[in-house]
Amino acid sequence: MRERIARRELEMLGAVPLFSACNQSELRQIARLGTPVTVKAGKVLTTEGTPGREFFLVLAGAAACTVGGRPAAHFGPGDFFGELALLDGGPRTASVTADTDMDVLVLDAREFASLLSASPTISAKIMATLARRLRAADAARSS
Repeated sequence: MRERIARRELEMLGAVPLFSACNQSELRQIARLGTPVTVKAGKVLTTEGTPGREFFLVLAGAAACTVGGRPAAHFGPGDFFGELALLDGGPRTASVTADTDMDVLVLDAREFASLLSASPTISAKIMATLARRLRAADAARSS
């Protein structure tokens, strides 16, 4: 667990809708859980069908999500992905590739579980986002 957290990182986390209800102490706790990573454009962050071992929170930059090789979504600052494979232990349901250089906060499975147990508000927001994504996927399949 990291002890020193840059003010810039706390500010970026505080601007993320997922963490909008968190105070500075909670933001510091969240930041300590994850590892900030800088990713170059073109880097594949998740590969559909492979085991998922981490959760990604986009702090800066953009990524494209594909399912079955077809565009499915775009992620930018404040968005997150990788939660489904951690929640159910199944394989990744999509591939995500950095469109631009990115800054992401990466949480492994243990850190993600700690995040969920630390804040019911964050857990509820993650579940609501997951539900919206599932509904959108269902709608896309039926059209």
